Amino acid sequence: MEYPNSELRRAAWYPIASSEDLPFRHVYHGQLLGHEMAVWRADDGHVNVWENRCLHRGVRLSIGINEGAELKCQYHGWRYANRSAGCTYIPAHPADAPARRISNRTYPMLEAHGLVWSALDRPDGDDLPVPQGDWLPLRPMPVQSTPEAVLAGLAARRVTGSGLERLTPLGVAMVLAGMDGRRALLYVQPVDSARAVIRGLVERPAMGTLEVLRRFDTRLAALRDALEAEALQHEQPAPLVPVFQPVSIELATMPDLTIGRQATLRVRVARKWAAGEGVTGLELAALEGHLPTFQPGAHIDLHLPNGLVRQYSITNGPGELLAYRIAVKREPGSRGGSAAICDELRVGDVVAISEPRNNFPLRRDATQSILIAGGIGATPLLSMAKALQRSRLGFAFHAFARSEALLPLADELEALGDDLVRHLGLDPDETAAQIRDILGPYSFSRQVYVCGPAPMLELTRSLAAELGWPDEAVHFEYFSNTRPIDTSSSFVVELARSALSLTVPPGKSILEVLRENGIAAPSSCEQGACGTCLTRVLKGEPEHQDVYLNASERAANTTMMTCVSRARSARLVLDI
Repeated sequence: MEYPNSELRRAAWYPIASSEDLPFRHVYHGQLLGHEMAVWRADDGHVNVWENRCLHRGVRLSIGINEGAELKCQYHGWRYANRSAGCTYIPAHPADAPARRISNRTYPMLEAHGLVWSALDRPDGDDLPVPQGDWLPLRPMPVQSTPEAVLAGLAARRVTGSGLERLTPLGVAMVLAGMDGRRALLYVQPVDSARAVIRGLVERPAMGTLEVLRRFDTRLAALRDALEAEALQHEQPAPLVPVFQPVSIELATMPDLTIGRQATLRVRVARKWAAGEGVTGLELAALEGHLPTFQPGAHIDLHLPNGLVRQYSITNGPGELLAYRIAVKREPGSRGGSAAICDELRVGDVVAISEPRNNFPLRRDATQSILIAGGIGATPLLSMAKALQRSRLGFAFHAFARSEALLPLADELEALGDDLVRHLGLDPDETAAQIRDILGPYSFSRQVYVCGPAPMLELTRSLAAELGWPDEAVHFEYFSNTRPIDTSSSFVVELARSALSLTVPPGKSILEVLRENGIAAPSSCEQGACGTCLTRVLKGEPEHQDVYLNASERAANTTMMTCVSRARSARLVLDI
């Protein structure tokens, strides 16, 4: 967009709001150079300055709901995360995690001296046009006049010889006549081509603060009246028209961008602690800024210095993007993964991780969500519980462990209050009886999520089917695939999009053959447990050897896991 005056620079800091405009759980409608902004403070204190439009249908986010860690659009309920503005939930597709590329536009932000500052483009550096001193914010004064005319009016009313000092393209330091020599910093917020707001700071007096504020307010109100009267004598420029381009439904529902097993991020181990008997907690902090958006149930690949790659669920609540928290159980038969983390990784170490993936997404359209965790399986469910609790959605968290000491992340689980139910020291028969009672007969709009050891998951899925729960209401995530994998067959895969036919020999997976032939393929656990390599089958009969698909999905034969599953037919046609 072009602006009518070269003074109106996109990459300059302007005050757009007062800190007092951002009370608890409020969304403020800001504006700068014709651009509307949704300005809101999250519960962690961070101030977000975003494009004031939902990506879906363009409804203003300033009339949305500030839930403390997410901003929810009032129209169709799309949610966006604190800090990143990434979309975390689309109600029209409740069973799918939104693609990572669905993210609102964010603007630069600094908060200082009781003012919130922003710019349309990132300014060079974070130095605000505020000299050293103890400054007190003035009440903002809206003016129906051009920003240039307001600046000229301020300059004309300074004390003669006070030494007008330019602070920004539309800011000055001056001493106003009759103000006892007290210096003020006055800034013009260019709202639009013919609208402005005077925002100011004044040297904080030792006493008589209220009187000083009143006197400045009276002087600025008189200036406003004079400037608006003068503006009526001139033709005012047409309003600036910002460009807004909504995202289409097709983009919202497209699968995520294909990425391989890549370590795309570097993080620092900011904290390491004992998170239960045999469990180590890690806080992996961004080296600068914030980390990418994630949704409850997401996991990351952690690339270890010894070359191993392991998957761990993010336990954070919504909008917590300065660091990811994970918990790692030390396995007695560790092949170097959990042992390396628990014994060798140190605070301050820099490690590589993947962007978050989510093949275990949380629906937020249920009247009740039942979370069933076995031991360290609490990790993805803890993130879900925090999101449900934050949004005041009904849930119950059932944590199974052999003893209180073996319950991981006990402090964070304790914060769930009455929504947490502990089941400790139960034998297999008692566990089955408890899970049967927890599930009960299926009723509409209930969802169950289970994560833990394979026998517990198989038991829960079997009981849910017996009690009439449909497959689409039972969600599960395995630690690993403990089923035997038969790699003795040979078959042909035809790649419909790539126009290739490849032979998969005995001893190799489809995923390995794809990579050998230069086909980028997403993957994570490569055991058939996480669902990252899920691929659509267009023709042929797969031989399913994963633990990710449910019975209905297996019977449909429309998808498969390329990391472990093979073919019963001589040829498979895949949507690759």
